[in-house]
Amino acid sequence: MTDGLLDALLPVFAVMALGYVAGWIRDIDNHHIDELNALVMDFALPASLFVATARSSGRVLLAQWPLLVVLTASMLVLYALSYWMQRRLFGLGSSEASVQTLTISQPNYAAVGLPLITTVFGRASTIDVALALAAGSIVLLPLTLAIVEIDKAPEGAPKSFGVVLRAIGRALCKPIVLGPMLGVVFSMLGAPLPEALSRSFQLIGHAASGVALFLTGLILSAQRIELSANVWSGTFLKNVVHPLLVVGLILALPMDRDTAQAALLLSTLPSGFFGVLLGLRYDVKSHLAGSTLIVTSVASVATLPLVLILTAGR
Repeated sequence: MTDGLLDALLPVFAVMALGYVAGWIRDIDNHHIDELNALVMDFALPASLFVATARSSGRVLLAQWPLLVVLTASMLVLYALSYWMQRRLFGLGSSEASVQTLTISQPNYAAVGLPLITTVFGRASTIDVALALAAGSIVLLPLTLAIVEIDKAPEGAPKSFGVVLRAIGRALCKPIVLGPMLGVVFSMLGAPLPEALSRSFQLIGHAASGVALFLTGLILSAQRIELSANVWSGTFLKNVVHPLLVVGLILALPMDRDTAQAALLLSTLPSGFFGVLLGLRYDVKSHLAGSTLIVTSVASVATLPLVLILTAGR
């Protein structure tokens, strides 16, 4: 059991630590990371997720509907609860509240989920990560972008339904969203993916896990840690409430054991960096999001092994 936990977790945190050290010693600029982020989010990760979904049969994808329902519903409940807390309890503006809420409610599927799931359950489980990331990217990211776009609209400009639709449209056109969506289309149509094309996408896709973990560590090294009530409550929501929500949904839905284990493990992942990156891009204060990202990542050193132990009886 100990060897299995080390095999699953040590590479994840080791590569994140490398990224952190690289930023801390200024070997790599940890403030201007647009190019490295583009490599991960616009090329490597979309390619990896496209291949994972396109090479799966339509029957397999349809069989994963309980996973999609559990992850989407739990993230939406967490998003609604967190946004209410940010606005009512902590008095944040809508943009800053949405960035912090996105950080809390969307796990780090991209950097931590992909290598961890494949280590624990095998390469075939990449499809679970692809569907989880697609659910978050299609639901939570457009919702957050819409809130920020409306808040950033010029003073006196009409904040109409059209603004919301344009924000959602821009989010849906992101490569990180299009990759798994196009893969699902290929799968459902039963269209075979040419072997040469598959190998080409896999070649760049192999970089996704390692570079995404390194990027997460690099981002963490640039963040000022604020141990406030907001950060602690966000950590509790992400690392404790989210898995409990998923357990409740698992008990309520028909789901095979392997899918339930994957859903629980995915919900226990620490916060993702989408909120921090979105905040940087839209000039929204993100020190709370950065602190939450750090604290949930550190707390996951305890919560992830616990869930791995619970899911070990396969």
